[in-house]
Formats: sequence, structure tokens, C-alpha cells
Amino acid sequence: MAKTVLYLHGFMSAPASFKAQLLKTALAEKADGCRYCCPQLPIPPNEAIGTAMEAIRDVPAHELVVIGSSLGGYYANWIAEQRHCKAVLLNPVIDPWRIKILEDSPDRSDLQVKAWLDFRETYAEELEAICVRTVTVPDRYLLVAATGDELLDWHLMQNHYRDAHQVIIEGSNHGISDFERYMPQVLAFCGLS
Repeated sequence: MAKTVLYLHGFMSAPASFKAQLLKTALAEKADGCRYCCPQLPIPPNEAIGTAMEAIRDVPAHELVVIGSSLGGYYANWIAEQRHCKAVLLNPVIDPWRIKILEDSPDRSDLQVKAWLDFRETYAEELEAICVRTVTVPDRYLLVAATGDELLDWHLMQNHYRDAHQVIIEGSNHGISDFERYMPQVLAFCGLS
């Protein structure tokens, strides 16, 4: 059975991000006709969700896996609940209103902080409308969370997906710069190993 993998990038990211490209390359090497889809997500959450849902409109749930990173993980959680499919969440946003912004983070810039705060304020209602308080079938989810995430609290992730499959990475960072090491586990969970 051919799978479709929908990858949803994070805030201020793009389909050219390194995780998206690693995944695209890994899936291209699969001989089973796996389809990879990674649309450029618009900034407004309703438009981002609409773009993602349109990309998978004709894909049956049993053939679909959604992978989301950071804000893309927030969207992936909502889509997986709507479509009843598997999801892999890479350092996902759990509660957009409680993201800590560390003053001493080496990856933080004033422009990034301002962009996030503006986004959060402008789209608060749209973000709230797609908030998943509790996953319905935890077994359909794989959480990959890094304890070294400089933007998000990995404890929130671990608690939100407490009954789901989990890979807790000691150290690393928000972008999971060592993502290639965890690719085999992600692909195995997707049924693509």
C-alpha cells in the first residue's frame, strides 16, 4: 500500500528546511511509491490548514501520515484528529499562548520574537479554534521531543502525548539538528521502514 506523507513546516520556515529535505530524500529512496507532499504554508492558521487539507483531500486515512514540526506539529495534531490518521510531531507547539521566549537563546532574534508575538496576537482566535486539548487515539501519534528545545517546554509535549509513542531526545534543540539520527524511528512508525 502506497503511503502519502504530508510534512508541515514550522513558523517562518519553508519546504526547503533541512528536516523537510531530509525526509523528502529518505522517502524518494523508498521503492513502494510513497508520495511526499510539503506545501508552503501561509501565515494565517485557517489558510495554512486549508492548504494542508487540500493537499490530502483525496488520500484515504489509512494511507496518510502527517508529520509536523513546531507550529506545523500543532496543525498536524488537528489534521490527524480530523482525518483519523497517524501523525509524527517534532517538537510540536502545544499551547501557542505559553511559548517561552528565552532572552539568552542563541537562536532568538528580536525580529523572530516580534514576528511570533504579532502572529499569536493577530491569529489568537484561529489558533484557539484548532486547539486539540486531548488526542483521541494516542496510539496513532509519535512524539519526538528534545529536552534541549530552547523555545518550547518539552514537558508540555510529553504530558500532552503521555499515552502516545515517544522519543525523548536528551539535548538537541528546537530544530532537532540531529534529526537524521531519528529518521529510522520516524519511518518505522509511518510504516515505511
